[in-house]
Amino acid sequence: MGRGLEPESLLRSGPFCVGSLARAADTLQSADSPQDVRERPTSANACKRCLCRSEAGSGNRHRSAGVPALNIRKFVTRFRGLADLVAADTMTEHAAAFLRASVVSGHNVVVSGGTQCGKTTLLNALAAEVPGTERVVSAEEVFELRFAHPDWVALQTRQSGLEGTGEIRLRTLVKEALRMRPSRLVIGEVRAEECFDLLLALNAGIPGMATLHASSARQALVKMCTLPLLAGENISARFVVPTVATCVDHVVHLGIDAHGRRTVREIAAVSGRVENDVIETETLFERRDGVLVRASGTPARSERFTQAGIDLGALLRAEA
Repeated sequence: MGRGLEPESLLRSGPFCVGSLARAADTLQSADSPQDVRERPTSANACKRCLCRSEAGSGNRHRSAGVPALNIRKFVTRFRGLADLVAADTMTEHAAAFLRASVVSGHNVVVSGGTQCGKTTLLNALAAEVPGTERVVSAEEVFELRFAHPDWVALQTRQSGLEGTGEIRLRTLVKEALRMRPSRLVIGEVRAEECFDLLLALNAGIPGMATLHASSARQALVKMCTLPLLAGENISARFVVPTVATCVDHVVHLGIDAHGRRTVREIAAVSGRVENDVIETETLFERRDGVLVRASGTPARSERFTQAGIDLGALLRAEA
């Protein structure tokens, strides 16, 4: 595949896992207890720090650090589309229609929020709206995305082995994804310097989506301006800030309410303007008195809606 990468270590087609990932899943499913998992490491779940990471065939993640801890992340599989999230009161039909139109028209969407607030679930639902004629390439640390698409290539990072070699980082996958003629790029979660490579891909005109840990939509943009600086000393804010302003179109921020429900708190549009190194945004939807309502903001890059045959005026006037 280039640069010595092993295809079986990177690619998964549809729900099937290959190579070392499948062997890790077999180890987990055949184990009688968490202790068996820890004592039977494979190339996919063992490293020098005694951190065990495995994945079941259903896509659930299993981690253990030290002897007594085992953390299982289980995703709700019934939420496969925006309609399912509307039924669960995560968002309104109006907001879902706008997000659906944003994906179809090729806008770049960032999903932000805290831990366990449903970022990956929403990213799954958004990715399911990508037209079937487009080629989707995704990159993740652990396979979590599950969406139906006829032309989807999924890439996964790999930890280094016991000998300290063989590591494949998320930044490498983002670069390799650009060699696979993607029509749409989906990054499971942006945590570090791979944000710089994502910005370069978006700046090249490849529509994309990603998730990010942040406390608000505005803070998500601030973080996207900070993470690329980790890529090297020659990367400056003078390049990153305007690039983020022109590459990111919409930010969807999620949170957990007092009743434990995961909800969309805000949908913001990035205007592309920068004032005193601060990226200007406009609020499209916001939650008032527990209800997600339309605000007064204007969507970014409205000409893309027109090119996709979408009547933006009618879309924004629609009632929730």
